[in-house]
Amino acid sequence: MKAIARLRRRRLTPAQRFLLTSFGILVVGMATVGAWVTRQIEDGVVQRTAATTALYVDSLIAAPVADLADAESLSPEAVKRLNWLLDDTPLGQEVTLFQIWDRDGRIVYSTVDELVGERFPVDDELRRSFAGEVTAHIGEAEGMGSLPIEVSQFDLIEIYSPVRGEDGENVIAVAEFYYSTNDLDSDLAAAQRRSWMVVGGATLSIYLLLATFVRRASNTIQRQQQELGEQVNRLTTLLRQNRELSQRVRGAAARTAALNERFLRRFSAELHDGPAQEISLALLRLDHVAERSGENGRGVATRTEISHELELIQASLRRSLQEVRQTSSGLLLPHLGGLTVAETIDHVVRGHQRRTGATVKLTLGELPEQAQLANKIALYRIIQEALGNAWRHAGGKGLAVAIERRGDALRVEVSDDGPGFEPAIVEGSADHLGLVGMRERVESLGGEFQIESAPGRGTRVIATLPETATGELDG
Repeated sequence: MKAIARLRRRRLTPAQRFLLTSFGILVVGMATVGAWVTRQIEDGVVQRTAATTALYVDSLIAAPVADLADAESLSPEAVKRLNWLLDDTPLGQEVTLFQIWDRDGRIVYSTVDELVGERFPVDDELRRSFAGEVTAHIGEAEGMGSLPIEVSQFDLIEIYSPVRGEDGENVIAVAEFYYSTNDLDSDLAAAQRRSWMVVGGATLSIYLLLATFVRRASNTIQRQQQELGEQVNRLTTLLRQNRELSQRVRGAAARTAALNERFLRRFSAELHDGPAQEISLALLRLDHVAERSGENGRGVATRTEISHELELIQASLRRSLQEVRQTSSGLLLPHLGGLTVAETIDHVVRGHQRRTGATVKLTLGELPEQAQLANKIALYRIIQEALGNAWRHAGGKGLAVAIERRGDALRVEVSDDGPGFEPAIVEGSADHLGLVGMRERVESLGGEFQIESAPGRGTRVIATLPETATGELDG
């Protein structure tokens, strides 16, 4: 019971359930076929033995029994002849009980004297024998009163053999005798063993072939299920990554919009506080010159005073123009579509050196010949902003730019030897739009952005961009 309980608790696979079920079916089928084959062998052996024995008996008793063709009983000579055949011949040694029936169901001869002259109902086997058929089965003599002990045993073949007259056509009597099965037992047992071995071997072969086929099919199904499961897991992971990336891109786009708005406000403030102030000053001085040089003015300015005022106005306008140019130069991008990645990096570094006079150490590693325009714009802006921050806050000390390909991504690093800062504090401030803008630009393309800095230890800006960008952003 414990084993059955453990088997129930254990969850069988479909293949195992099929093999167990098919094993039971095959065993039942084997038992049925084996029993049927055994029965057929037994019947065949009995019938063959009966036919051979009946032919032999008929050849021996045909002459003594020929009197029954014209008489109702056997002559004393015929009885004597039959007694001799059943006592002193090999037939008598094999036959346990022998008797002859007439058509009326009367025993006209028997090795049991008490049965001679007795009349019994004609059964089916006796009727078939009078019709010319030899019948036989393994059994016992029944319905005939007291018989010898050996006749009541079950290991005897009961044979009914027709006895024909001299013409060989008409059946004049039926000989019934019980033949010992001792000689047949070993043959029957051997035949049965061979039949069971054949049936068992065939059943085992069928089961092994079936088990092999089912196991292979089960292994194939399990392998396909495992592959499908792995594919589902990979697709699930990709979908999750796509959702996360989509959320990052949407978040970056929203932050970029807010950042652009803050940048526009700062740009407006710079225009208002810089060039607009200088232009306003120039306009005031022009009004002052007009008042002093006009006919209705309260005084007349000398040529020297007017010249001085014009020089001040000219200087103010030049300063405002210079500030406008400096502001606009940071907004315009060179034509990057026809430049390689290396040429793009060299262009932005040389431009910074030309504007500031600072020295920048440039290290170009293994790079692809071309990249997506979004990546080249992002690299240009990141290096431009990082070098500009280093020039303003680090005094241009130890400026270095290094870029290389790592796997399927481009990694750029801009470093300086300035005073450094706390990245968490600076990035959280609304006054440092450059750092925030660089991070948003990198993350909107599916990349990673990192700042390494500490007070007194300089700053390193690291950006990693996939070669296949997830979005196209303008400069």
